[in-house]
Formats: sequence, structure tokens, C-alpha cells
Amino acid sequence: MNNYQNYPNSNYYKNISDNNYNATNNLFDPYTGFIHGNMFPSLYDPYEISKPYDIQPLNDQAQMLTYIDALSFAAIDLNLYLDVHPEDRNMLNLFNQYRTQLNDLKKEYDSKYGPLLLSGDSLTAFPWAWNKKPWPWENK
Repeated sequence: MNNYQNYPNSNYYKNISDNNYNATNNLFDPYTGFIHGNMFPSLYDPYEISKPYDIQPLNDQAQMLTYIDALSFAAIDLNLYLDVHPEDRNMLNLFNQYRTQLNDLKKEYDSKYGPLLLSGDSLTAFPWAWNKKPWPWENK
């Protein structure tokens, strides 16, 4: 089970399954796919690492960034799949679900901690918010 199950602010972790696997689409959930480097269990080759490293964020900000990374990875991996299988409606629906969750989470992060990208909504505010602290790696 991934470490997002026990976090108090579970609204942005709402679609992680208990067994790290989406049986409908034969996929790992975004976090598990992220740490494995592959959303497709049937294509996962553990190479020389028997168990992928489980990420332990230091604070809520780092936790949100980890899930943004996981959703970004899932969307990219499904995008690549859809390039080859454009008629797979289930995967397209899942891709759009992850993309929507990713956009919502980026907006939530932007409003709580400042902009992730130079296109963030909080960059229009005064004073300039790009260097707003604490940084994700600061344990606060």
C-alpha cells in the first residue's frame, strides 16, 4: 500500500486504490506507476531493484509535489499508450481523469504554496510570489 492512504488531506489522493492496482484498466495507480516507472504491471521489469523506493515526503507541500509528479507521470505514460492505441476509450477516459486531477492539484498547490510554473495564477499577485517560502524540502 502506498503512503498516501494515511495522509489527513486526502481530497487530492481520492483515487488511489488499496491494492495499488486499477483492475478495470490493468494499470498501477499513479503513485505506484511513478515509483515503478511504468503504469502497466504486465510490462514492469524490476531490473536489479526488487522493491521500488517508497517516497516519504517531509511535509504537506512535498506530499503534494510528489502526487503532482505521480499524476504527471501517469498522464504522460497514458499519453504514450494512446498514441499507439487511439481507439481505447477506457484509457482515454482515465487519461482525462488524471489530467483533470493534475490540473486541480496544481491550482490547489499554487494557491497554498505559490506558483509551480511561470504560468501559475498566483504570479499575478503583488508582491512577487515566485520565491515564496517555505521550499518543499524545508521540514516545516
